[in-house]
Amino acid sequence: METIEERIKYKIEEVERKNDVRVIYACESGSRAWGFASPDSDYDVRFVYVRHPAEYMRLDKTRDVIEHELNDVFDINGWDLQKLLRLLMKSNPTIFEWASSPIVYAERTEFARLRNLLPLYFSEKRSIFHYFSMMRNNLRSYFQSDSVALKKYLYALRPLLSCRWILEKHSPPPTSFSALRSETLPRIFDGDVDALLERKKNANEAERGRRIPRLDEFIGSECERLISVIETIPQRQNPGWKALNGAFFETIASAFAPS
Repeated sequence: METIEERIKYKIEEVERKNDVRVIYACESGSRAWGFASPDSDYDVRFVYVRHPAEYMRLDKTRDVIEHELNDVFDINGWDLQKLLRLLMKSNPTIFEWASSPIVYAERTEFARLRNLLPLYFSEKRSIFHYFSMMRNNLRSYFQSDSVALKKYLYALRPLLSCRWILEKHSPPPTSFSALRSETLPRIFDGDVDALLERKKNANEAERGRRIPRLDEFIGSECERLISVIETIPQRQNPGWKALNGAFFETIASAFAPS
């Protein structure tokens, strides 16, 4: 019987055939990559692809996203290399999350070389703003009653702990929640989070539970602390476009080079 990983790898090959592109990287994102999927969680597959070199010379604009499949089981879409590198110039946190996913379905040497560029374009300030906004939006949207969807605690804790990681380690936070919490969550909360993870893994996505006062207090106090320090983080200059342009030209030439 075909495994889910084999089905996903087949679908990645299908993306290449149907769109005449090369997929240089494919990974899991979302709850399965974070490590707290529910039984009914779908598979959020993300990939980076390269078009034929001549396609980048066209005058008419082409789409830089491929949306391959969306249903109850699979959510499969990807970005053109050009889009990825333009967003890397802005230190888009999604790129760093994809690159550190613990579940990788495909990786060509072209993407392995691109990994060397990532630390040069990481912005602590932009990343913390991103994760802080994500945490605050979760609090405003889902923590206004006595009960809350269980997964929302984890969806608030993940960006909060990501902010703590960036402030302490000055590097992109890991995608794996286990790796993230082991370095950033005070041990006093381990029991609460372990219980949340266990319930999340055995419940459906919509299951609700009572609020957890200890975690509420921790999240609230950390939110106040971050507000006071977030503006003081300096904006570091990245190396500019030259390195990205070089990586772009090298990758599109390599991806379609004769075997």
